[in-house]
Amino acid sequence: MKAATSVVFDAIGGFLVDDGWPIASHIALSMLTSMFPFFIFVTALASFLGTSDLVSEATKLIFEAWPSAVAGPIAHEVQDVLTQPRGGLLTIGAVLALYFSSSGVEALRTGLNRAYDALDHRPWWLLRLQSILFMMVASFGLLALAFLVVLGPLIWTQVLEVAPQLEPLQRLVTIARLGVATVILCVTLLVAHLWLPAVKLRLVDVAPGVILTFVGSVGFGEAFGLYLSEFARNYVSTYAGLASVMITLVFLYVMAAIFVFGGELNAAILRAGRREKVRARRAARVRGAGARHLERRG
Repeated sequence: MKAATSVVFDAIGGFLVDDGWPIASHIALSMLTSMFPFFIFVTALASFLGTSDLVSEATKLIFEAWPSAVAGPIAHEVQDVLTQPRGGLLTIGAVLALYFSSSGVEALRTGLNRAYDALDHRPWWLLRLQSILFMMVASFGLLALAFLVVLGPLIWTQVLEVAPQLEPLQRLVTIARLGVATVILCVTLLVAHLWLPAVKLRLVDVAPGVILTFVGSVGFGEAFGLYLSEFARNYVSTYAGLASVMITLVFLYVMAAIFVFGGELNAAILRAGRREKVRARRAARVRGAGARHLERRG
């Protein structure tokens, strides 16, 4: 318990020293401004692949894990943007959308490098290309998941025709949708911690922070949703037409802070492990020196 408490306080201290709150603010704003370019690129990609109907389903998957009070207004704005006619995948607009959407990845990279005390000496263009590749893979993966979610009910209908006694299990469809959103969040967190920072980490090294981020994000999402259900009018009276934007920014800000603290927790655990190894080596040397001294006296 003492060791765990020491790690937690070390993580808190690292979060404050590494400007965790300003970094979280940077991530939140970058994620909000990257969201629309990302969906614009997803729309262009879906049109290029001939699956433009999947864009709406892909949007739902992204906002599935968000509180409804937060997801509702921003999802409506996203849908308004996506319903505008656009050109194909290889248009200048789609390329620019892909480039600007990668800014959110760069913000996550900055937060993780601060958390893991890593200095990134790679050239900026290589990092930007990596972020763009990240967004391209995310776009393809999101459309693939959306296709599976759309295909799922069709397969279920065929199953019910063969085995109608399985109809009471229809509720599993809702659980499956939430499961898909959960998988998206977990995979995104793992890839971010393993791929983005300028330090090589193992799965076991990042697991504690990923678990904390996931649990903390779900818990905060539920609590924030309950808070908005009671006090959303306060935002409306304060920010008027900007209420939905401010609600989204506050939500993303706290989520980003949880994400950065997850990285700080991983770094604190790694530091504690290194200190323990140093103490173990010192103790082994002391024991070895003592044994040699006894041998000489004997």
